Amino acid sequence: MKKHLIYLSAFILFACNSKSQETHFKEVFSLDKKHNEISGMTYHQPSQKFWMLQDKGNPSELYVYTTEGTFEKTITVKNQENTDWEDLSQDQQGNLYIGNFGNNKNDRQDLRILKVDAATLQNNEVESSQETSFYYEDQQSFPPKKGDLLYDCEAFVATKDAFYLFTKNRAKGFDGTFYVYKVPNQPGNFKAVKLATLKTCDQYKNCAITGAAMNAAEDKIALSTHNKVFLIDFINDASFTQDNLKVVELNHHSQKEALTFKSDKELFISDESEKAKGEGKVYVLDLN
Repeated sequence: MKKHLIYLSAFILFACNSKSQETHFKEVFSLDKKHNEISGMTYHQPSQKFWMLQDKGNPSELYVYTTEGTFEKTITVKNQENTDWEDLSQDQQGNLYIGNFGNNKNDRQDLRILKVDAATLQNNEVESSQETSFYYEDQQSFPPKKGDLLYDCEAFVATKDAFYLFTKNRAKGFDGTFYVYKVPNQPGNFKAVKLATLKTCDQYKNCAITGAAMNAAEDKIALSTHNKVFLIDFINDASFTQDNLKVVELNHHSQKEALTFKSDKELFISDESEKAKGEGKVYVLDLN
């Protein structure tokens, strides 16, 4: 009898732990098959919808989904080419920002962030109202040596006054290093000022930064990799320290490329399909 009780207790413990793991991070819906390369996503507070974009090789379009996963409409950005759109952000006024700064070979000199005004988002066609071009203050060669390929970027967040960019390390001998840069949220051409050098971990497939999000209160930033989320408590430019970089293990590996806060306790994450005609997925991470 005692032996049976031990087995029963172990089973109950396993079941409880499994349930807890399942609710911590779970799939919530599949994306339309045409949207299998989502690289940027934001939960747009005014419309209470998910807005998404795809990366290089796709049209200059934004895609709108309900929170239940219903694809509602496509919006064309008429005056901009999708050179390599890699992330999507918003400010507290509901304006959207497109990060056209994908730089796999570290050789681009036309990096820019595009603003789409909130007041135009009900239209089926929009134009960018502001273009912010930038260059990394410490990049000297285009491209640099293979050991210095630290100037790709797939992740940024926007505030009223500034953009914060988080680079993707493609260097030979990957060690998890990434840079944090700041660019003014203004039209024009600017130097991206390096604020910090940080590290995630030393395995490229698990540790390269692929997306960023900021919560509505602008006091927390989340960064994605293929199987982790890194959280930063944000106050000001001095917040980007190694001690302030906290890791959440997802225990799930896929090509996660975008994430967004729906609330302070709900972080939604999307991935690209691993098959050419497959469906990307959207997941939710419970931060409680």
